[in-house]
Amino acid sequence: MSSTVLPQTPPARERPVIDHGNDKATRYGVLVMMVVGLCFTAYSVWRDIDVAGGSSDPVLVYLLLAIALVIALGFEFVNGFHDTANAVATVIYTHSLIPNYAVVWSGCWNFLGVLTSTGAVAFGVISLLPVELILQVSSHAGFAMVFALLIAAILWNLGTWWLGLPASSSHTLIGSIIGVGITNALLNGRSGTSGVDWGQATTIGKALLLSPIVGFVFSGALLLVLKFLVRKPELYAEPQPGKAPPLWIRGLLIFTCTGVSFAHGSNDGQKGMGLIMLILIGTVPTTYALNRAVPNDFIPQFEQSSAAASRIIDSKAAGYAITGDPRPAVTAFVRDHKLDDGVYPSLAALITTVANDVRGFGTLANVPASRVNNTRNDMYLTSEALRNLPKVQDNQLSPDEVKMLNTYKGALDTSTKFIPIWVKVVVALALGLGTMIGWKRIVVTVGEKIGKTHLNYGQGASAELVAMGTIMAADQFGLPVSTTHVLSSGIAGTMAANGSGVQMETIRNIVMAWVLTLPCAIVLSGSLYFVFSRIF
Repeated sequence: MSSTVLPQTPPARERPVIDHGNDKATRYGVLVMMVVGLCFTAYSVWRDIDVAGGSSDPVLVYLLLAIALVIALGFEFVNGFHDTANAVATVIYTHSLIPNYAVVWSGCWNFLGVLTSTGAVAFGVISLLPVELILQVSSHAGFAMVFALLIAAILWNLGTWWLGLPASSSHTLIGSIIGVGITNALLNGRSGTSGVDWGQATTIGKALLLSPIVGFVFSGALLLVLKFLVRKPELYAEPQPGKAPPLWIRGLLIFTCTGVSFAHGSNDGQKGMGLIMLILIGTVPTTYALNRAVPNDFIPQFEQSSAAASRIIDSKAAGYAITGDPRPAVTAFVRDHKLDDGVYPSLAALITTVANDVRGFGTLANVPASRVNNTRNDMYLTSEALRNLPKVQDNQLSPDEVKMLNTYKGALDTSTKFIPIWVKVVVALALGLGTMIGWKRIVVTVGEKIGKTHLNYGQGASAELVAMGTIMAADQFGLPVSTTHVLSSGIAGTMAANGSGVQMETIRNIVMAWVLTLPCAIVLSGSLYFVFSRIF
């Protein structure tokens, strides 16, 4: 009697237990904290308005403010469970932490990362928006802008999360901003290319493009260096089913998870802060358009730097003077980056106007409600002009003059580009809570579907160390980078360096999401902006 030998199927890759009994308790805890966060937001806005002298705005304004704030915090919440799942995938799939502990730990460090952020990334992203929309953020176009870019970003993030694709929230938001800018320009009879600061967009685009390459190359290289320097086989072994790694390896992986979570909070959390500040300035400008909490010695320093900047700009005006409104010429320069004979005299007149306002009121807290918007817009417009001047040809500025103008620009930014502590707290809360919900889809993709073999300890540590370093370096330059792309490409790099191989179907899907995110976000936000501009 003959016997048939059946082909053996390879053993299934051991997966950590992702579902735990206290998931329901976690959800209830997150829900309670969300309610507390929203109540804290409402109280903080009411307190700030009361301190600023109250407001006579109609109820509809506060209704729009509430809706916009909820949507902005919703964006950060989605960002939390979409992006930070990458940080916890390595500790979960190496059995360093059980999933529920991992996501709570990561959420706490995201919270701290947001609280300690500088705000440079926030306003770097916002500067992509058309200058006229920022100056008119309290108009119907401003409301349409905020709602369009936020809803577009949330929809795309949710769609890619549902498919388990590690797409970039940073990429999505920037695409949404570009879509609004292009549509706004077309609606106002201009070329679509004039609706975006393409110089700033190029700088940010390079950061988004290079970061996954850095993740892939440096993570793979770091793994090879580790293999050469740390000759401990257990560091490069696959995790044993149900068994935690040695203590020193476990400590290393928890450290890298902590670092990535903290860096993610410090970078990604700032985007929500910038959007919330736009919302607050647009709805209650008398309270949030100017920084009323500047120190007592600010005004003398401001006047000194203003006088120095005025002398420099006057010297470049070549004897020309502006008798009418200087703002249109400066606005056109910020928008088009074209330096003509009218820019320097117009900018000189605008600097004089700002100096006279600050000197006349004595302090920013004394600026009357009727003048707050104009003063803030003049300061913002002057700051943006000074940011762009050194970048144009034939600016006639020496390095010392650029340094003095940057000092004055810093004083202007202190007056207009600030983030109240409560905004940091609620964004940190939204991002941290988002980390604790909905993380499983992306974790499975990162942990199981990138490499052909199980993620080992050395690979996880290498990918996260590079991701942490890349994000923190980007923070110093005020540039947004994608935690998702850096870490997922880093894991792919370690798989390639280890000779393990990668699952090309997953890589193709991630690359396809990367390629499609920008055009899809542009079209989606542009379409929404067109619709909302008609509604508002």
